[in-house]
Amino acid sequence: MSNAAFKLHPWNRDFSWNSVTALPSALSPDQTAAFDNRGFFVIEDLLDQDTLAEVVDEIDALEAETEAALRAFEDERLLIGEAGAITFSPHLVGRSNLLRQVAAEPRIASICVDLIGPDVNLYWDQAVYKKPEKPRRFPWHQDNGYTYVEPQQYLTVWLALNDATIENGCPWVAPGVHRAGTLAHSYVDPLGFECFEQFEAAEPAPVPAGGAAVFSSLTPHLTGPNTTTEVRKSYILQYAPQGAEVLTGDPTSGPPTGRVACDAPERQFPVTRAGSVVVPEPI
Repeated sequence: MSNAAFKLHPWNRDFSWNSVTALPSALSPDQTAAFDNRGFFVIEDLLDQDTLAEVVDEIDALEAETEAALRAFEDERLLIGEAGAITFSPHLVGRSNLLRQVAAEPRIASICVDLIGPDVNLYWDQAVYKKPEKPRRFPWHQDNGYTYVEPQQYLTVWLALNDATIENGCPWVAPGVHRAGTLAHSYVDPLGFECFEQFEAAEPAPVPAGGAAVFSSLTPHLTGPNTTTEVRKSYILQYAPQGAEVLTGDPTSGPPTGRVACDAPERQFPVTRAGSVVVPEPI
């Protein structure tokens, strides 16, 4: 797919990809080059097995509430979440001190410093559980295609809580497209926002439990259907430079009409300052 095959978001004007220039402290040159040129890499063992087990137990209990809430709807759906298919459990750091600690885990924080700078806030967190009862793909999208953030270039750490495989719906990535900035997205019911239907050079990014796919907010990605008999579990942590803002308004009708600072203290707290980890306050 060439740049001619997709359209830019109407608010994406004069975007220039900001390459990693500082000498990384946590990542290898190959990893930073992969992030710059391909928009992603996979890293193993971000969480040790004991921590991973605690995180899974914590999120399983919280996600069970999400699943139960969806079951209470007549069609068992709310927006793009659907019982038995895929659940989204956002803002868990506002409900769990353990997950607050994970969000500021030093190895993850060091990756943030290497890739987006010395002063970083948590922007978003959510568990995404892909269920086997109703197999379906999640469409090609960029994270910045859902909510338009400036700077456009922030970071997603897609933590695998169990092995993410091609069979159970691991991420697939469109390498190199991130350098164009945010693309135009359209809503595909009931799947969500989509920036294109297919990408011939797509690459799977299987992730072992405790590891992560690390990619830009501008990297188009999807997850395939879960064709196994077990739930595929992931916990998604997103990080933005201090001072990032959400643009508001209707991009189809004109320029942004407002800006909202990404600094909600209960869930968008500092993770690093001047390159050092900031321990989050407990709930």
